Amino acid sequence: MTENVVEADSVQQLEREGDIAADYLEELLDIADLDGDLDIDVDGDRASVSIVGADLSQLVGRDGEVLEALQELARLAVHRETGERSRLMLDISGHRAQKRASLEELAKEAIERARAEGERISLAPMSPFERKVVHDVVAAAGLTSESEGAEPNRHVVIVP
Repeated sequence: MTENVVEADSVQQLEREGDIAADYLEELLDIADLDGDLDIDVDGDRASVSIVGADLSQLVGRDGEVLEALQELARLAVHRETGERSRLMLDISGHRAQKRASLEELAKEAIERARAEGERISLAPMSPFERKVVHDVVAAAGLTSESEGAEPNRHVVIVP
């Protein structure tokens, strides 16, 4: 019984984070005179906000740089309101979902190479989001992986 109450409180807190972030992002869209619909969800242990609309490519930016910056701003808005650090995930026009799918495929190919060659496989530098996706796929395949290097050259190494 107590566990269900704690879980319900956690989901409520994540929903509140999503609401705060969505309000903040809605204001930014208004200021930039951009149309976008916001979708708030709880994905596992984090709040998730998606913005979809006509042409929002300028909000994604080159290699998702603007998206990353907007995510950090939304997290700061949540922190300002709640006093708690947020792990909120922001997606714009499905950019992260598409990126996740391509990273999962890349990880599977690298896992096959690591198994076939019996050697460590180093991948290209990635953002924290990208590394997390790869680490999750590697763990699900029963192998281990490590992040090595310093930003902006931090990368994943898959260990057979």
